[in-house]
Amino acid sequence: MSTNALTHRVQVLGAPGDRYEEILTPEALDFIGRLAAAFADRRLELFKERRRRSAHLVSGRPLDFLLVTSAVRTDPDWHVAPPAPGLTDRRVEITGPPERRMTINALNSGAKVWMADFEDATAPTWDNVIGGQLNLLDAIERRIDFTSPEGREYRLGDKPATIVVRPRGWHLVEEHLEFDGRPVPASLVDFGLYFFHCAQRQIAAGHGPYFYLPKLENRYEARLWNDIFVLAQELLGIPRGTIRATVLIETITAAFEMEEILYELREHSAGLNAGRWDYLFSLIKTFGHRTDFLLPDRAKVTMTAPFMRAYTELLVRTCHQRRAHAIGGMAAHVPNKDAAANETALAKVRLDKEREAEDGFDGSWVAHPGLVPVCAEVFDGVLGDRPHQIDRTRDDVEVRACDLLSVRRISGPPTDEGVRANIAVALRYFDAWLRGHGAVALYGLMEDAATAEIARCQIWQWLRHSTVDRDTVIRILDGETAALAKEDPAALTTEAREIFIRAALCPDLPEFFTTDAYARHLVRRGMEQA
Repeated sequence: MSTNALTHRVQVLGAPGDRYEEILTPEALDFIGRLAAAFADRRLELFKERRRRSAHLVSGRPLDFLLVTSAVRTDPDWHVAPPAPGLTDRRVEITGPPERRMTINALNSGAKVWMADFEDATAPTWDNVIGGQLNLLDAIERRIDFTSPEGREYRLGDKPATIVVRPRGWHLVEEHLEFDGRPVPASLVDFGLYFFHCAQRQIAAGHGPYFYLPKLENRYEARLWNDIFVLAQELLGIPRGTIRATVLIETITAAFEMEEILYELREHSAGLNAGRWDYLFSLIKTFGHRTDFLLPDRAKVTMTAPFMRAYTELLVRTCHQRRAHAIGGMAAHVPNKDAAANETALAKVRLDKEREAEDGFDGSWVAHPGLVPVCAEVFDGVLGDRPHQIDRTRDDVEVRACDLLSVRRISGPPTDEGVRANIAVALRYFDAWLRGHGAVALYGLMEDAATAEIARCQIWQWLRHSTVDRDTVIRILDGETAALAKEDPAALTTEAREIFIRAALCPDLPEFFTTDAYARHLVRRGMEQA
């Protein structure tokens, strides 16, 4: 790619803020522009591929492992890059938005890795996007601190966790930055700003620029990311292969291309992660028109369900055959003052982490610092002094396409409690999201956009197949809206209810609630402030 000046530059449409000029420098915007010029059109082509494949599946074409890539799967000689500094031992990873206090708490939590999440755990307001980048820069420079309204001070400790950044998915754009008359893909904004400002700083600190890649659907999307990494490193003079990326296998189509995804990213790969709610969300989006994919209450679809076991065991086998880390799913419990409830919840967390460690996972996710000791104790018991168990290749695992799709073995109608829970959680999450909060404690669990997505699309699926009627849903929605207004007089109940209706009660299931809600609500406010 030419290093000459761009014909068009990135235009900042968002409101200015405190220290924003440190992130939105001319050089950083030029870097974003070069990425957009090289890859924005390819992103649109990949959306066409998504739509084409979706249409084929709706028409009845079976989903199976690809014949055209069988040589990749049967070749025993290729492996991913060796673990990068700071990513060898990943037995506990904590996740959360890059808010200032959260950044300090996560880095000080005792976890090996912190996933700074610009995606599901961040409501993509302009302030959150740029403020999050500032917080990461300050953390790497070790100048971050925070004082709460109560006077409590937060400062960075001596052994912070390794930072891994999750940019927003390919389905979102950043309306506050424009290149060549179009919004810049949000993935390129989150990746590009962090990489431009922090890559060299992280290398100097003994780590590197590391990423989690969300919602990939196939090998072509992994190839796109690999090409982005190659160009970004070239533009900044960073050796090729310095970047490491862990891919979340959280779509049903990606589950059939795990090896291909690792192969495309092999010089930059740090492994795969098993994401629960987005995986189920993807399953409904892909097969929601079929009665044999009708899921019961989401609380009943545990990781021990046969089709979920097939997915996670295949992920471990795939990763370890290719010498990559396999990272387990989220423990979302939020500790509270109820000792009995905590004990019950922690017992469930421990059981879940024991299953993952025994299955061969090299580490797992937690959403709260209070869960770090539990997860660490479980993986310490299996790993001991070893940093991982990649040598456990799980040759005993054999997974067929029918195993990944055996949903009918747990299918069933929803309960009244399940319907109400989905409506209550989705509505409250939408309200919090509108007010700039992407990770929210609700009913003892840390919820994010993935929770809201599975909750609202289950309502849609149940309506589609008449296992619940629209009048019942509206009645419960009205009751929960009134309850939310009493709980918090400042709640944006009208807008939250509108998002729920558009996302769950329409004839055709919207692909993501965030795309429409972002354009209708968050962007409007950001532009009004500008």
